[in-house]
Amino acid sequence: MKRSRDMEKRSEINSAIEELSLLAIVKPGGNHESAHIPTKPFLSLCYMVLQVLDKIGPTMAVLRQDVHQNIKRLEMMHELNPSMNSNLVEILKSEASKGNARKRFSCSKAFLWLTRSLDFSSALLRALEIDPKKNMEQIVQETYDATLSPWHGWISSAAFRVAIKLVPDTQTFMDLLKERDESCDTLKDQMQILVSLLVPFLEDVHCILKVYNLDRIKST
Repeated sequence: MKRSRDMEKRSEINSAIEELSLLAIVKPGGNHESAHIPTKPFLSLCYMVLQVLDKIGPTMAVLRQDVHQNIKRLEMMHELNPSMNSNLVEILKSEASKGNARKRFSCSKAFLWLTRSLDFSSALLRALEIDPKKNMEQIVQETYDATLSPWHGWISSAAFRVAIKLVPDTQTFMDLLKERDESCDTLKDQMQILVSLLVPFLEDVHCILKVYNLDRIKST
């Protein structure tokens, strides 16, 4: 409980950095099939993504809904059997062995799409960290094109094109991400730390997804 209250006092950026510190992927002998990704810290990190998406506004409504649904799917699986489902890689392995990994509402697909949402968030923060004065609409569009657009069907892509005009300006978004009385330079430093942790983590996750033939799945 204390940890939850402490997290509420910090920005999403600092909270995400803390969650990532608990998410080091263990790869015995470099074998991704034997890797370990703890479920609860991963889901906590995804909740941080939801809060960042909320700050972007209605533009991210469709993506936010998908993220929330996928989090709930993995949470439900974890609650049914906490000890068995504490490692996300074991869930992938189990569903793959039963031929269920690529089914519409599988936990494997939920994990895949949450990973892609983290890809989007990482690229967005990286772009802002590099050039915090760049037009926010352009940043969101370029980030979406690079991370999510290749996997989205026409319905999701069309919804995004309609909503892109509703993004806040860059300064407003940066102000929303900051802690109270935090400077822009401090925020940029925190964003750089988060991205530096996210990038290698996501690279390992994508290797794991590839092992289970999940990396090329597109939305219908």
